[in-house]
Formats: sequence, structure tokens, C-alpha cells
Amino acid sequence: MAGAATQERGQAAAQASPSGESDKRRQILEGARQVFMASGFDGASMGEIAKTANVSKGTLYVYFDSKEALFEALTTEAKAGLAENLFRLDEDDPDVRAVLTRLGTSYLTMMARPEHVSIIRMVIGACEKFPRFGQAFYEAGPACGVGRLKVYIDAQVAAGRLAATDTDLAAKHFLQLCQAGMLTRLLFNAGAAPDEDEIRHRVAEAVRVFYAGYGPNAAR
Repeated sequence: MAGAATQERGQAAAQASPSGESDKRRQILEGARQVFMASGFDGASMGEIAKTANVSKGTLYVYFDSKEALFEALTTEAKAGLAENLFRLDEDDPDVRAVLTRLGTSYLTMMARPEHVSIIRMVIGACEKFPRFGQAFYEAGPACGVGRLKVYIDAQVAAGRLAATDTDLAAKHFLQLCQAGMLTRLLFNAGAAPDEDEIRHRVAEAVRVFYAGYGPNAAR
């Protein structure tokens, strides 16, 4: 049995072309996403993931040698992709309020998606047993986003459009001002996702308060 499985893995690896390998990997990750969402980390099995992804277990193990590796890849790659897309900020754009407003609106819209909230819950549930899940998820998502926003704020400070001595903290302040309590509400399923009006209000207030503390004429 073990020999047959090993042979199947070898055949799958030998037959995979670069493009086919990428497609197959995405297929596996999508199947894993469905299973993890439905059953959580502990309740999911590699057999069920293979079945949902419509691949053999041998093929599954070619790409991911354990459920832990698959879970980590699924959660961190999804988060990294979101951070990269959301935090594409033009350092040369002089209209800082408009840049922050666009960022805040996209950020809250993404944070409020049911699938995103579910992924955060899954990682929180698994990271006590596997601390590296939480660390990897944090570095791929929140830390990456803060880092990208910090670079933008650094450029605005250098241009005299903002005033901040700790731009890393300033970046964190802005993002926290935007979501202030919203994510906690959603994580505990204690209320509905924000509608467009709530998002617009939250972001406008976040920009206003941010400028009160970090605008070029803010009291020091």
C-alpha cells in the first residue's frame, strides 16, 4: 500500500509541467479552503481535502507533505496576496487624505468579508497548538500591510505633508482607527458587517483623527 502511494507520488511529480503544477496547486488550495472552512483545522483530513480538490492523495502529498503545511500555505498566501493588493500606495501622490481614504475604504471592505473573518478565526483556533501559524499569518498580512503603509508615511513626512517621529506606530494607528472595534464585533459574530455608509463614516473619522495627530500642523 505504502509502495503504491509512493509510486503514485513519483508519477504525479514527474508529469507536472510548470503551468500544470501551478494550476494543480491552486486546485488543491481551493479544495483545502472549502474543507478547512467547513471543518476547521482539527476536523479536516487530507483524505477529505483530496476528495474535495478532485485529486488523489498521492498527488496531494506531492505538493504538501502534511495538513499543517497545507494549512499554513493556504492562510499565509491568501493574506499576503490581500496585503500586496491593498497596500499599493503611490509615494509621490501629494493628496494624502485621498490616498488614506481609498486605502481605508478598501481595507475595511476586505476585513469585513465573511471569508476573511473565518480565516482569522481558523488561525486563532489553530495557533495555540501550532504557534508558527499565527506568526506566519501575522507576518504575511498585518505586518506586511503596516510595513507598506509606513513606507508611504515616511515619504510624506520627508515631503512635509505629515509629521510623525514613529511612522511604524503611525501606520498602525491609522489602520486601527479605521476598524476600531469592527473586527472584534465580527470575530464574535456580535453584529452585522458594515454597510457602505458605515465604512465611509469610519474612514472619514479615521482620516480626521489621524490628521489631528499627524498632520503637518498638528500640535507637538
